[in-house]
Amino acid sequence: MRRLGKVSHYAKQGFLILRTEWVPSLNDPVVDKGLTMVGVVKDVFGPVKRPYVAVKPRVRNPEDYVGALLYVDSSRKKSGRKSGQARKGRSGKKRPKGGKARRPTPRKRG
Repeated sequence: MRRLGKVSHYAKQGFLILRTEWVPSLNDPVVDKGLTMVGVVKDVFGPVKRPYVAVKPRVRNPEDYVGALLYVDSSRKKSGRKSGQARKGRSGKKRPKGGKARRPTPRKRG
C-alpha cells in the first residue's frame, strides 16, 4: 500500500482530485486508511514533478473524503492477461500469424 495524497476537492464532474508525489497507473484501486475501497484512478494530469490525480469514486458520499489521505492498494489490483497472450475473437478462432484477419473475397454475381 502506497500513499497517494490528500484529497483537495470534489469536482463537479464527479471526481475526487488530489495531488501526489508519484504517478500511479490508471485503474489502480484507491483506499482510505481503513482499507475501504474509495474508487479507482481515472486520470493523471498536471506537472510531472507533482501531478494531480482524478479518482472516480465508488462510495455513496464522496464529498466526505475531502481532506482525507488516500492510498493505492496494489494487493487489490486485478490480474490481467500476461503479456504475450493474445486475445481471442468472439468466435474463439485464432487469427493467422500474418496480423489482421482477412475478409473473404466477395462472390461475383451474374
